[in-house]
Amino acid sequence: MLKKWMLPILIVLMSAIYLFVIPPEPLSLKIVFKLIPMVLIILYALRQLPARPAPAMRLIVIGLFFCMLGDGFIALSFIAGLGAFLIGHVFYLMGFIKMSRINKSRLTALLPIGMYSFIIGRQLIAALQTNGNEGLVLPVVAYMLIISLMALSAILTGNLWAAAGSILFVISDSILSWNMFVSAIPYSDVLIMTTYYSAQFLIATSLASIGDTVRYEDGKRISM
Repeated sequence: MLKKWMLPILIVLMSAIYLFVIPPEPLSLKIVFKLIPMVLIILYALRQLPARPAPAMRLIVIGLFFCMLGDGFIALSFIAGLGAFLIGHVFYLMGFIKMSRINKSRLTALLPIGMYSFIIGRQLIAALQTNGNEGLVLPVVAYMLIISLMALSAILTGNLWAAAGSILFVISDSILSWNMFVSAIPYSDVLIMTTYYSAQFLIATSLASIGDTVRYEDGKRISM
């Protein structure tokens, strides 16, 4: 059996191999190595689960799986990849909402998230319309809305790992979309994938401490 510290090291190693060693062609090889870190992250997430995981925790793992599908699909079709990631974020959103503990200080995150999404979204929509990609406006807007809600719901859990992971996910997708539709960003591939793998790893890591919160809250409800 793998020791606890071995999976994180393997994740970092395989991510580095994908980014710096594997050539762009053949595409099939590139996709396979792109997916390997996510397979390892999902295995890592499963190891964070208790013997009887709460439904919310299962939703997070399902979200990881759909994001992994998005990794593969987006190399072949932007819309297919976007759809898979959208489904993944919906599962994240449902899981985090079930574990959220809302208070006024956490709700203040709504303002910076909303402002950031509005500023980036306005630039993306303008670029899509200018470049004749009007058909992508609605899917991109829907995706931005869901990922923004996902980030807010992660912050509402009060879990630092989940919050940091969700914010990194927003940053990763912002770099991706800006590079694709607005203007080229130097070293975009490295920036996109390092923030992306880091985001998924942090979300997976959050399952251990979120699990403690869920069991504590369930215990309180039972004892009342």
